Amino acid sequence: MTASRESEPAAVPLLDLHTLVVAVRRRRRLWLCLALVGLLVGAATAVAVQPQPTAVTKVLVAHEGDQPNDPGTLIRTDVALLGTTRIAGTALQSLHSRERPEDFLREYTGTGVTNNLMQITVTGVDDAQAVARATALADAFIANHAQQIQAASDAEATALLAQRDRMRGELDQVNKEIGARSPGSDPKASASLESLFAHRAELSSRITDFDQRAAEARTGMPKLVAGTQVVDSPRIVKASLAKTAATDAAIGLVLGLALGLALAAIGSVVADRPVLRREIAANLGASVIAELPRPSLRPWRRRRHRTAEERLTATLAGAVRGAVEPVSLLELGCARSTVVIALHVARALATAGPVVVVDGLPGPELANTRRQPGDPTVVSVEPAPPLPQRTRRLGVGSVAPGTAWLGLPYLGSQTVLVVRAGHGSAAWLHTVARQLADQHIPVIGVVLVDTDRRDRTDGTLWDGLHTALRGHHERLVRRNGTARPRTEVPTIASARVPDSDKEAR
Repeated sequence: MTASRESEPAAVPLLDLHTLVVAVRRRRRLWLCLALVGLLVGAATAVAVQPQPTAVTKVLVAHEGDQPNDPGTLIRTDVALLGTTRIAGTALQSLHSRERPEDFLREYTGTGVTNNLMQITVTGVDDAQAVARATALADAFIANHAQQIQAASDAEATALLAQRDRMRGELDQVNKEIGARSPGSDPKASASLESLFAHRAELSSRITDFDQRAAEARTGMPKLVAGTQVVDSPRIVKASLAKTAATDAAIGLVLGLALGLALAAIGSVVADRPVLRREIAANLGASVIAELPRPSLRPWRRRRHRTAEERLTATLAGAVRGAVEPVSLLELGCARSTVVIALHVARALATAGPVVVVDGLPGPELANTRRQPGDPTVVSVEPAPPLPQRTRRLGVGSVAPGTAWLGLPYLGSQTVLVVRAGHGSAAWLHTVARQLADQHIPVIGVVLVDTDRRDRTDGTLWDGLHTALRGHHERLVRRNGTARPRTEVPTIASARVPDSDKEAR
């Protein structure tokens, strides 16, 4: 049970954040270009679309129920009243305009600056129209506010006077009752008369109070009306083109960057293109033996790239030199890099004997390459010319979609896959591994091109069928002591069972 559990593959996460981050970073050209496009579009929009002339005015609004601790409810009510068709229609009437109030509402806004100060912002066709609209709106609001105050004051005064008149009628009735009675010696009559006098005094006091309150209601109304006024005359707001362009450019930059990142993330998830060493090695069933970073124009990175090329050439030259059978370089998404690598390896091998490079690429990358004097000969795979004895062959081909799989054995009995990271999908990498296995072409290793500098994953396979078969073909050749490999194909069981287990069996 323990051995079976250890042999089970680890569960693959539905979404690997590390892979997603690396894939998005590798597609930085996309989201950087979209961010730049958003920046330019935002700046161009600010220059091409000039803002409409805007006028601003401020109105001081006096409220009857003003309180120092008011949270701004009254001024928000005034702003809401400003945005009604009633005030918009009154302003349009004063301007003698035929515009609909509903349309005019979209051309101005009100903002509560403080509890008693409201700012009105209006746009217009030109500066004069914007100022005229701001003046008309301020006057319409002040008139409506004064009308509301007048109506409220009149209603309150009318209610108070009605209560006063009712009290006066009741007082007249009490006076009649008092006049109809004469003081006598009856104690009950005296107590009733005293009660009537007390009630009359109370009615007289309440009548006086209602008179005062009605007078105060009418007296406070002019004060509130006079307190509501324009404190800042309508003026044109000067728009800064540089500030507007900078703001629009920043907004366009953020939107473009967000769109680019979203597209890069979605494209990475949908395309399912492995970019990490670990994923590429697992999908191809072969370990990563060397890497070649992307060329850069920076001097220090150019030196690093040159050093990486020299290390890669030495690694591949040693692997090809130690191989008994011909070796091929099969590219996936990096034909030019593969041609350069093949020529470098062929030059390194030419010091030990003649070398011929067999061109099996579908394109003219190798045929059109400028070669230096003394470079190895390049021949085409079709027709294959007879080669002299003791001449080493180095095939160059492709495993991109559309590859003639049956022609790969003519390039070499073993191969090194040169793969651009993030180019092939996981399904296609599986197809390549399966086709090479069907053609009985062992994979010595994988060379990754354009790798991510921050990739810290391990590209070496430590267990599994492909690792057990690695090098088995060469070991059989060396054991025979001949230049020809044995014709039998090693079985899976013999490849996976150690010698100690065989002896035990």
